[in-house]
Amino acid sequence: MNDQTPTRSGGRAARRAARAAPLADHLRPVRPGLEGGSYSPLTDQNVERIHKAALKALEEIGLADAPESGIAHMTNAGAVLGDDGRLRFSPALIEDTIAKANRSITLFGRDTAHDLNLSGNRVHYGTAGAAVHMVEVESRSYRESTLQDLHDAARIADVLDNIHFLQRPMVARDVTDNRLLDLNTIYACCAGTTKHVGTSFVEKAFVTDALGLLHMIAGGEAAWRARPFVSNTNCFVVPPMKFATESCEVMEACIEGGMPILLLSAGQAGATAPAPIAGAIVQAVAECLAGLFYVNAVRPGHPAIFGTWPFVSDLRTGAMSGGSGEQALLTAGCAQMQRFYDLPGGAAAGMADAKLPDMQAGWEQAMSNALAGLSGLNMVYEAAGMHASLLGFCHESLILGNDMLGQALRCVRGIEVTEDALSVETIRATCLGGPGHYLGTEQTLGVMQTEYVYPAIADRSSPKEWEENQRPDLLEAASVRKDQILAARSAARFEPSIDNAIREAFEILLPEA
Repeated sequence: MNDQTPTRSGGRAARRAARAAPLADHLRPVRPGLEGGSYSPLTDQNVERIHKAALKALEEIGLADAPESGIAHMTNAGAVLGDDGRLRFSPALIEDTIAKANRSITLFGRDTAHDLNLSGNRVHYGTAGAAVHMVEVESRSYRESTLQDLHDAARIADVLDNIHFLQRPMVARDVTDNRLLDLNTIYACCAGTTKHVGTSFVEKAFVTDALGLLHMIAGGEAAWRARPFVSNTNCFVVPPMKFATESCEVMEACIEGGMPILLLSAGQAGATAPAPIAGAIVQAVAECLAGLFYVNAVRPGHPAIFGTWPFVSDLRTGAMSGGSGEQALLTAGCAQMQRFYDLPGGAAAGMADAKLPDMQAGWEQAMSNALAGLSGLNMVYEAAGMHASLLGFCHESLILGNDMLGQALRCVRGIEVTEDALSVETIRATCLGGPGHYLGTEQTLGVMQTEYVYPAIADRSSPKEWEENQRPDLLEAASVRKDQILAARSAARFEPSIDNAIREAFEILLPEA
């Protein structure tokens, strides 16, 4: 008996060590790019009706306020400029654009491990937004967001497995010069994460300097153009159905610079988009189809993300309601239209109207993120950290969101049915002369790490264990994790020689690490 004990103990220890070791990416229960698409809020017939309505709107209503350069590009490609100054697009022109568009885009990270393949229904979750406040959980208060807050958000996102990309989630309110804001936003994000970064620009004139900064980070213009690790989030329209003149000029400059474009149409149902959910989808689809035509008129095949991104209003007040069930449906419907076109797409989910990371925030974030993933949305923006209908961002909520998104991704992955998973022989062995339970069986241990997701912060202890552990609090645990992450030097920081060169060329406001 005593001779056998070390052997059994050693076996258990070895199995525990094997289970604790990192899994190969293809064996992980959740990972970037899992295939969604199992949920479809629209029937096939209604998808066709929305498509035809969008084509009709483009042909008969069109879009106003394109810049002169955009008018030249689009009329040269077949659009018609009316006497009323609106550009109109025939159905055949739009159908041809859809057929020729780049539909297999890779968004690169500075680290190749973070490259995102946007083809098909592959799902990726990340941040986004332009919050102007930080949520301070300890004092339950709001303050203006800073450049350091943005850099810290990037550092946190860099180490969270279920945050697959970082689109700038907040505005650095302490940087008042717009040129410096654009340049320092890129620096703060890229110095915080090697995942793909999305950002915007205030003026076309700032794009040249930004590209110069990115060339330095990449190791030269050729290296940048081979693997552009930053994309331009471009609000190219002012809904309803008008081009945003200055943003379009920025977009043209970014296309020339080799930067992928997120075509973002962000109407608000009941305010700047029709109140019916179907109507809001029609307008967003029409605007993004016009944007796709625009991009391909400037440079055929340029990588562009179909960003149908409409929001919802609380029609009692007119205020945005990002955490509503209607928003979840709206995002899922947009994802289904992107699937219909077979175009790389993105939309917003995970936004909370709740002001703090509380139960309301939990249900609001989980509902829309799960539906977005199940719908096969390629890029799920604003998936974690956003509060107060996009006015506030919270580092602790970003960390908690990583657990929530792990569960959403597990739903996206679905249920694999194999001969072994059907388990008839395992049931037979367990019930006929076996132990009568499945604890510790080879099958159970075999799927423990590959089929089940375990939260990093959420508490699953029993009430007794919870009491014995001094009643751990979820927000306190997230704050501790935040401090641990930020206590370490960012792994994404640039080599000293590169950083020194950047600081000599540009006014970088973050302190040196």
